[in-house]
Formats: sequence, structure tokens, C-alpha cells
Amino acid sequence: MGAGAFIEPLVVVSLLLGGTWVNRNPAYRISSQHRSRREHTPHERSSSLDSIESGLSSPGDEDSLLGSSSSGASSPSLLAGQEPKWRKREIRLLGFRKVVNTPNTKIFQDRLLSRLLQRFPFLVEAWYWALIYWVYQLGRAFTAVTLVEGTVEVARQHALQLIHLEQSLHLFYELPIQRFFLAHPTLLTWINRIYSFIHIPGTILFLVWLYYHTTTRNRLHPSRPGALASEVDGSPAGPRLYEARRRTMAVCNLLAFVVFTAWPCMPPRLLSDKDAEGRSADEGRSYGFVDTVHGAGGEGSVWTQNKFCNQYAAMPSLHFGYSLLIGLTIMSIPLPPRQRRSRALLFGRVRMKLPSPKRVLLVVVGIAYPLTILVAILATANHFILDAVAGAAVCGLAWAGNRVLLNLLPLEDWFLWCVRIHKPVPRVVDVLEGEVDNDDRVVGKGVVI
Repeated sequence: MGAGAFIEPLVVVSLLLGGTWVNRNPAYRISSQHRSRREHTPHERSSSLDSIESGLSSPGDEDSLLGSSSSGASSPSLLAGQEPKWRKREIRLLGFRKVVNTPNTKIFQDRLLSRLLQRFPFLVEAWYWALIYWVYQLGRAFTAVTLVEGTVEVARQHALQLIHLEQSLHLFYELPIQRFFLAHPTLLTWINRIYSFIHIPGTILFLVWLYYHTTTRNRLHPSRPGALASEVDGSPAGPRLYEARRRTMAVCNLLAFVVFTAWPCMPPRLLSDKDAEGRSADEGRSYGFVDTVHGAGGEGSVWTQNKFCNQYAAMPSLHFGYSLLIGLTIMSIPLPPRQRRSRALLFGRVRMKLPSPKRVLLVVVGIAYPLTILVAILATANHFILDAVAGAAVCGLAWAGNRVLLNLLPLEDWFLWCVRIHKPVPRVVDVLEGEVDNDDRVVGKGVVI
């Protein structure tokens, strides 16, 4: 790995800091204290109270740390002593519902760290990403250091079972794909680099981009209700789309951890282990898979080459699961009106409507990214085709069930209360032309908040 052991983490930190700067709130000043309730004009106080009474907002639903942003107008800041001590959260799971009281962290909104988050709201997203990633990696590391000798043979047997299943389904194309790249060294070098260096930085760039287009570009002015901080031309989906995708990634990690812990699977590259003994080892070597990433002249990274990396977690492939999630989101993200202008072509009496250039670009990128990652994981012999299928299934399940993480909101409220921090909700034009249904689709006619 060499210098990569320092450069690669530095790249990740730089991307997170860059995203924090790009998504900063320039209209907010950290040194400025929030105005007390007495300092608001009568008109502002009346408007805020009307919003609360009409159900658009309430003191109890202004924060949504893991979940969707409140679609109502935020009430004006109050003095810490005037803030209610408790707020209500609802826990929902498999038809079970219970409302619980949790601390209202808004009493800490004027503290330095809370104001820092108001100025640089993406810092919270960097924290979420680090929490999700390192909990997952620590889980993998624990599995790796607690492996017993028999687990290796079990993982090899599972890999051979996948090969036999793919052969019966006529899906066993891993060898032809790898041989093609082995015959083209330049392509092989680049596909190795894509596998080793794109997965984590690409995911972070996606999060920065999605936050920028759903939240930053829809931001309202912090001190003048209804006034825009700049031209609002972000995605009509609003912050709820971003939050849903962040939760989806967390659920992907959880599901993947359960699968590879319960069903360890050896990647194709390890089937060629020369030191392994036994009939299954001989069969594994007979296929002739080559470890192009970790071998001589490979392009291994600090993320794929360390003693705490679980080598038998090939099933499912989160490389592909994440890339599919990213690709589908890019393809389907709602666009602001000015970017949805399409063109019509006439062929005699036939009128054909073409999508806007922006939509065409998003569709191309949304297809190309997961397809490139799929080729990379197969050409480098790090995953089977069925690993990618499992990764897609995990992505689909996490996409559909990501709201389960909203049940962690009470725990987060208590954590923030213990550290005396309030995480502000971004004031944005949450819906431009419609309401977002299930965090994904824009339907109906909405309002500007």
C-alpha cells in the first residue's frame, strides 16, 4: 500500500471537508445569537403561531435527525428557559406504535457547537457517514479476528455452491470476463483502480452531490421567514430524499453484515489458494481465478488490504449494492422546472417527445456507474454474479424498509441531550411543485414553506 495508507484516508477527509464547505450556510453567522421571542415582530410571532395551530409545524416535530425534515415552517427561536423540556417521538414497528417523550435539545440551540452546525450543516452528515461506515467496518473486523479454521472451508464450500448454481442457471461468466481483461493489461490496471479506489470516495461524492441538490440549493434565509437565501433551483424532492438514501445505506450495511456473518462466502480470487488442501481446494484451483488486485502489480487499497478486513464477506456485494442505489437515485431524482424542459421531434404525423438534456445525462450516469462497478467486481475476481444479485436484493430491501431507522430517533435525542448539542433542521423550500410520497415520488401540488 505504501503512501496509499495515508493518501487514501486523506482523500476521504478532504471530500468530507469539501462537502462541508460547499454545503455551508453563508447567510448564517456563528457569532450571532438567536433573537428571543420578545425581539420578534408581532407579524412574525403571529405567523409562527398560525403555523403551529394549523398543523404545519409544532415544537415537537421541528427536528428530524435520522428521518424526514419537517414540512412545516419552523417556529421562531425562544429563550432557552421558555422551550419545553420534552418532545414526543413515535416508535413504529410491524404494526406496533408507541409515543415516547424525549429531551428537547432545542434548549441548547445557542451553544457554540449548535451554532457551528447551523453554519456547516453537512458536518452532521459527515458524522452520520463515519458512524455508519465505522460501525460496519468494526463489525467486519470483529468477524475477521474471530474466524475459526473451519470457517475458511465453509466459505470455500459456499463459493463452490454459487459456481454450481450459476452453471445450472447459465450465469457463470466470471472467467470469460476476467480473461478478457487479463488479455488487455491497460484495461486491467484501470479496472483494478476502479474497484479499489472508487467505492468509498464515489459514495461520499454522491452524498455531497445529493445533499447539495436537495437541501443546499433549496435553502431559505435563516432570519427572514419566506425569504430565499439565493435562487432556489434544487430538486423538488427536498431533504427527505437525501435522508431516505442515507438511511438506506445504513440498512444495507446492517443486512449485509447479517448475511456474511451467517453465510460466509469466499471470493473467487481466494479459490486459487495454492496452500489449501482437500478435494474442494483442488476444485477451486481448477477454475483458474486470478487475484488481480492484491497480487504482484495489483492496485490494492488501504480499504481492501488490511488484517482486519473480512476476506470471506463476498456475499452480498455492497460494491454493487451501493452503486445500484446511487445509480437509481441519480436516474430518478426529480428535477426543478427549468431543467425539465423537453424537446419534441416531428416525424411526419408522429410527434416524439425527448427528455431534457439534464435528464439524459442523469440516466446515462445512473446506468454507467453501477455497470462499471459490476464489471470491476467480476473482472478482479472479488465477487460472483450472484453476489451482485444479492447486493441488489439488499439494496431493494433497504430502499423499501429504511424508515425502520426512525425508531432510533429517541436514542439520538438522548445522546444529543447528553452532549448538550442541538442539530438544527435546514430551512428549505421543501416542495416546489408537489409533495414527496414515500420519500421518492413527487405527486400532487405542494406549497413553498
